[in-house]
Amino acid sequence: MIPVCTEASEQWIVDMNKLGKTGTPFLFILDFELQKPIIIPLKEIGTNIKYKFNHIQNYIDKQISFKPLTFSPCPIPFVLYANAFEEVRKEIQHGNSFLLNLTFPTNIETNYNLNEIFNVADARYKLFFNNEFIVFSPEIFVQIRDGKIYTYPMKGTIDASIPNASEIILNDKKESAEHYTIVDLLRNDLSIVANQVQVNNFRYIESIKTSRKTLLQVSSEIEGQLPEDYQEHLGDIFKKLLPAGSISGAPKKKTVEIIQSNELDKRGYYTGVFGIFDGKNIDSAVMIRFIEQKDGQMIYRSGCGITSMSNCEAEYQEMIDKVYVPVC
Repeated sequence: MIPVCTEASEQWIVDMNKLGKTGTPFLFILDFELQKPIIIPLKEIGTNIKYKFNHIQNYIDKQISFKPLTFSPCPIPFVLYANAFEEVRKEIQHGNSFLLNLTFPTNIETNYNLNEIFNVADARYKLFFNNEFIVFSPEIFVQIRDGKIYTYPMKGTIDASIPNASEIILNDKKESAEHYTIVDLLRNDLSIVANQVQVNNFRYIESIKTSRKTLLQVSSEIEGQLPEDYQEHLGDIFKKLLPAGSISGAPKKKTVEIIQSNELDKRGYYTGVFGIFDGKNIDSAVMIRFIEQKDGQMIYRSGCGITSMSNCEAEYQEMIDKVYVPVC
C-alpha cells in the first residue's frame, strides 16, 4: 500500500523532516496541488515504481529489441486553446500575472504501452508509477549537495533544425523576457530557504533528441547556501519552494489561481516534482514530459509560458512540439 498524504494534515512535510533527520533514504512524489503527495523509504519500494535520477536507478536496463515506435498526437482544437490564451492574456494585461505556464492534455495514439515507453525514453529523470503514469523529464527542480542548493530553470524551446536556431532563441525578446522572469522568481524562491544566493550560469543551451525532432532548450544555474540543520527541515524547504516557478509563473499565488480557472482540469502529478534523498543529498525533477493512462486512453500533458509578448499560434505549436518521446 503506497502511503498518500492529505493537504489538510501536511503529513508529508513531517515525514520528510523525520526521514531527513534520521538520514533515511526515501523517494518523494509531490503532485501540483499537493493533495496526493507520496513519501516512501527506498527499502519499501516495490516493482510497481521505477525511477532514475541521473545515474541512480532502481531497475536494470534491458537490451530488448522493441518494435518500431509509432507515436501520433491528437492535440486539442486550436479554438479551445485560443479561448484560454485570450483569458490569460487579459489577466496579464490587467497586471495579475507577468508569466503564466498554460498547459493542456493531448490524446496520443501509440503501439507502445507505458512500460515500453518508459524503457525506450532517454532522459536524465524518469519515473514509472503503478502503470498509471510515466515521466521522462529533462528539467531539474532542485539539487542539494553538501549543504548547497541548486536549481536550473528551463525556459525557451526551439526546433534545432531551424537555421541559426541557437542565435534565434537567445535573441528572441519574448523568450528572453520569460527566462529573466523565471530566473528572478527562482532566485527569490531560493532566498526563502538559503543564503548567498547567486546565478552561476545564465541562459545556456541544451540539446534534446526526440522521436520527432531535436529541440534546443535554454537553462540557467542558481545556487544558495542552506543552514547546517537543513536535513531536519527537508519537508519545510520543499513546501516553501512549491509549486515550481517554471511551470506555474509569476507572481505565484495569483498565477496559480488563473491557471486553475483556465485549464481543463486539475494537473495532478503533472508539473509536480519527484526526487530522491540518499541519506545526505537530494536530486529532484519537475514532472514534465508526462504521460498518464485514463480509461484505456494515453494522455500526454504539455504547455508553455505565456507573456504579454506571446503569439497564440506560436504558443499552440510549442505546446504540440513538446509532445514527444526522447529516444536515442
